[in-house]
Amino acid sequence: MQLLLLGCTGFVGRELLPYLISQGHDLTIVSRKPSIKIRQKNINQKVNFLQINPADPESWENSSLLEALESAEGVVNLVGEPIAEKRWTKSHCKVITNSRLMTTNSLITAMKKTKHPPKVLINASAIGYYGSSQEDCFTEMSPHGKDFLSTLCKKWEELASQKPKQTRLLIIRIGIVLGSDGGALGKMLPIFRIGLGGPLGSGKQWMSWIHRTDLCQLIGLALSKSHIEGVINGVAPEPVSMSKFSKTLGESLGRPSLLAIPGIILKLLLGDGAKVVLEGQLVESKQLTKFNYNFKYPKLSEALLASI
Repeated sequence: MQLLLLGCTGFVGRELLPYLISQGHDLTIVSRKPSIKIRQKNINQKVNFLQINPADPESWENSSLLEALESAEGVVNLVGEPIAEKRWTKSHCKVITNSRLMTTNSLITAMKKTKHPPKVLINASAIGYYGSSQEDCFTEMSPHGKDFLSTLCKKWEELASQKPKQTRLLIIRIGIVLGSDGGALGKMLPIFRIGLGGPLGSGKQWMSWIHRTDLCQLIGLALSKSHIEGVINGVAPEPVSMSKFSKTLGESLGRPSLLAIPGIILKLLLGDGAKVVLEGQLVESKQLTKFNYNFKYPKLSEALLASI
């Protein structure tokens, strides 16, 4: 399949790109970053790289990008500024918002103008759609929350849903993605390896996670299976509390995990962005159960051992 990929050069993309190549897809990769080196042996498929900022509406006047979209059979849109790495100042919230909404709006507008719209669009969202709770369990049918992230995810999904009628849409509300070279786990590993790790905040907050390999394989499956559409919670079947996550990570490394990191320290560092790790939510995926998705890493202990 000829694919157009947006926002796929970061933490998830480092595994997604070689995986899609291994499945025989031809790729056109769009990123504001310089060209990247894909870790994949024996690349026989066609791989093009366009250094373009897809969040800039004027970029969608670029003939190379429009030609790539016209020929694309599938589009994967993972564009989005990280939400838990900086303080949520007014200016940074604008960056977080625009990276998602402006890119998706421009993509959908361009898709509507093509003579042959892509057969499938896979668009990222996040479990932040539901807001946070220590008591409620959220599924794909649960209503959206009212905070900044919930409102952003709702708008993001509404834009994606305006795709052409001919295009099948899958929205993946992604949980905490586990991998050793990035994301939350990548930041926690150095601290835990020297024996100074422990739960963040109260430790009671839920962590609904998915291993990066499973996320990539889910995307690959959705590209080829026409019955997979709608909204899916991209989470493994074993959500855990932060305390259990820290304990399991410590055990996987053979290190103690007793030194809790007070929430106030994270708030000083990240401001409102600390909400992502201090609050959390218990999320299940009824849709993945319905589609009989077979997780490679259904259990946290297995996922962590594969990542360290």
